Amino acid sequence: MKAYKFRIYPNKEQTEKLEFALDTCRQAYNMMLGELNEQVVIDKAQIQAMLPDMKICEPKFRGVYSKTLQYECYRLFSNLSALRVLKQNKKKVGRLRFKGKGWFKTINYNQSGFKLDKENKRLSLSKIGNIKIKLHREVEGNIKQITIKNSIDKWYVTIITDAVIKTKCGDKVIGIDMSPSKFGVRSDGVKISMLKEIDVTLMKLKKSHRNLSRKKKGSKNRLKTRKQLQKNYWRLNNQKVNFYHQTSYKLVKECKLIGIEDLSIKGMMMGYYNAKNFQKSGWSTFINKYLIYKAESAGCQVWRCDRFEPTSKKCSCCGWINKELKLSDRTFNCSKCGLIIDRDLNAAINIKKTCRQGTCLCGVDSSTVEKQQESVLKQEATSFTEW
Repeated sequence: MKAYKFRIYPNKEQTEKLEFALDTCRQAYNMMLGELNEQVVIDKAQIQAMLPDMKICEPKFRGVYSKTLQYECYRLFSNLSALRVLKQNKKKVGRLRFKGKGWFKTINYNQSGFKLDKENKRLSLSKIGNIKIKLHREVEGNIKQITIKNSIDKWYVTIITDAVIKTKCGDKVIGIDMSPSKFGVRSDGVKISMLKEIDVTLMKLKKSHRNLSRKKKGSKNRLKTRKQLQKNYWRLNNQKVNFYHQTSYKLVKECKLIGIEDLSIKGMMMGYYNAKNFQKSGWSTFINKYLIYKAESAGCQVWRCDRFEPTSKKCSCCGWINKELKLSDRTFNCSKCGLIIDRDLNAAINIKKTCRQGTCLCGVDSSTVEKQQESVLKQEATSFTEW
């Protein structure tokens, strides 16, 4: 599946219909959740059968497209299954909560009820109308689902299609060491630094939080400051997403194998006095959400080094381990071979050498391919002897 995100510009009447659809879907979700809490044995079919009765009892539900209301039943049980997975992982979770006014931000049109006019740049939604859309790129494939989202007085649409878009990977083999002072250092000496605009936005966030704490609760100035804080968070998220997309695309375009280290971010944030830089970088989000899926589409391999491998304290030339190396020491000095090298670069070279001993996150593992070929040959040999 391929997702495209565009900005839409509804007029005043269409905005009121969108807000009405959001609030109606919220009420339908709460009613189905109330029925779910009363059931002794969970029956999904009975909860889904509530929708026709809801339209008869309350005519306002007829003002929302039927597929949109049916999706709320899917949303309810997907949330329930997510809670079940968290409980299986021994996480402390409670029960599903009723959604208050203003909590719902998205509505979905699944399979039908929409039409995209690329020539006139209009998006037609059932029970809402033709909305102006800004198509800044071409939509490929057949449209399967549309999600409308309200974000800080702005409306966006996410179009999901069945297009399969693949890219080609490069020929390099590199290792990447994640650094708190920089975002990362590659084994070929290239430094990956985060955008300076992110630091500027973080300073604005700090100022907005300070201004919000001084405002009186319930006042109009507090609402204005709160909206400004939301805009700063929205800007920070967009800057990070842009950086992650560009960096992951560049890595996959240049490399056929990427080695990364397995980090416990939560433990590092609790154990060191540098938690802000660890949290700002967002290494787990970059690897799991952006790098892996781009590498899969391009046929690139991503290997994760063993967590207990001393990549930073081990000399990349002779293999001597400096057990007295601290996090504040940014230069690695080898007392055995005399190598003087940057700490992060030394770790990146070690990751490149030892990453294949870890786990393959995506791509085809050559060892598994060889095992599969051996099993196929054995099956052919046995079948030949039996014949």
